[in-house]
Amino acid sequence: MARVSQEHLDARRRQILDGAARCFARNGFHATSMQDVLKEVNLSAGAVYRYFSGKDELIAAIVTEVLGGVREAFEDAARHTPPPMPDVLVGLVMTQVLGLGGPGKHGLTWEGEASFPRLMVQVWTETLRDSELSALLREGFGAVRDAWVKVVEGYQEAGVMRADVPAEHVARTLIAAAQGFAAQQALFGTAPVEVLQDGLRGLMSVRAPG
Repeated sequence: MARVSQEHLDARRRQILDGAARCFARNGFHATSMQDVLKEVNLSAGAVYRYFSGKDELIAAIVTEVLGGVREAFEDAARHTPPPMPDVLVGLVMTQVLGLGGPGKHGLTWEGEASFPRLMVQVWTETLRDSELSALLREGFGAVRDAWVKVVEGYQEAGVMRADVPAEHVARTLIAAAQGFAAQQALFGTAPVEVLQDGLRGLMSVRAPG
């Protein structure tokens, strides 16, 4: 019997995750059944359950992957001296996560719009009742925050940002701006990432009078 290549296994896992994410974005976690996922990805139950035991594992895998991708992007930016300015960096990461620059790792779409914002809001809601998912999200947020802290410290060490403001406070504020922008996408409709970038540029240009 021929062995299945790792490439094939990875592609099948990707197919299942993308299909599940579309289902969750379209109908929500509770209204989506595993049968819905099977129909979406056009696979048998055995093929899907080989990778995931159920909806909870699918949700956890999607959250882990997206947060991991965001963390990696900021960690890569922190290696530059200085890192890209906040408006540029946030724009790059949001474009990657939302898939607005074309098909990408997290460029999941539903009815022509990015699925991630809708998925994100549902994940937040789900964490209020699911302690395991809440712990996973806290861990992921902590890793993203730590990566952002390194970026902010890079700004401060290069002399392009005030050093008397705690780096963690700046990191949390920038994360909040990105999260808020994504939430607006889910609640009020899509907007180009340039809107967020322009807003950050405006805030970065503020100077104290006198």
